[in-house]
Amino acid sequence: MIRKKSQMRTEEREKMRGGPGKVAIRHLFSAEEIRAKTRLCATLIIPPQSGIGLHQHSGEDELFVILAGSGLLDDGTSKTTVTAGDAILTGNDESHSIFNNGSTDLEILAVIMTYA
Repeated sequence: MIRKKSQMRTEEREKMRGGPGKVAIRHLFSAEEIRAKTRLCATLIIPPQSGIGLHQHSGEDELFVILAGSGLLDDGTSKTTVTAGDAILTGNDESHSIFNNGSTDLEILAVIMTYA
């Protein structure tokens, strides 16, 4: 299946998971279209000084691939600068947050895979 960017549904969320600003979510494919156990397959666009608040993933893993920009990732125990090309895996019962402390949009490929 091929989906053109112009065909993708985009939504904006204010204060996503308690984070500052707003985040645009460009859904690549819906959970119903993916046969494997997947809750989200999207590109997240986080403007400067915006982010996603600290939250836990239970019964699922989340994969982030940084496509563009840079940000500060908090894995609940330490904070690390992430840049284009970096990959982050937040496993079952782990927590994370991300904040765009740069001057350009932070773009992330995000895939949430569920166990149930």
